Amino acid sequence: MADALVVTMPNRFLRFVAVGVVNTGVGYAIYAAGLLAGLPPQAALVVQFVLGALWNYGMHARLVFAHRGLRRLPAYVGAYLLLWAVNGLALQGLLEAGVGPLAAQLLLLAPMVVLSFLLVSRVLSSRGGR
Repeated sequence: MADALVVTMPNRFLRFVAVGVVNTGVGYAIYAAGLLAGLPPQAALVVQFVLGALWNYGMHARLVFAHRGLRRLPAYVGAYLLLWAVNGLALQGLLEAGVGPLAAQLLLLAPMVVLSFLLVSRVLSSRGGR
């Protein structure tokens, strides 16, 4: 079934978005669970990015870029560190502007998807990340 997704969705961005829906749900659930467990927003974001990076690598590498193995994991983690930094700064800005932590991260989802596609494509595409 997973390999069928790669075959039936020829556009890499559409595959990325489809996988991203699942990844985003997992990541947002981890973030929300962290908040509900009493973590401050930035700490919940760190937990989400650590667990999310590992989960997302497997999903992106296999289902979007048809890449197997862990050779590109270090570069992927580097891209996720950059994403985390951008997300963290933007989150802090929204929190300081009075937006609640759940709503603030929800507002950041779309721009972070676009940025993550650009970075992850560079790392996992057959042309990049070698």
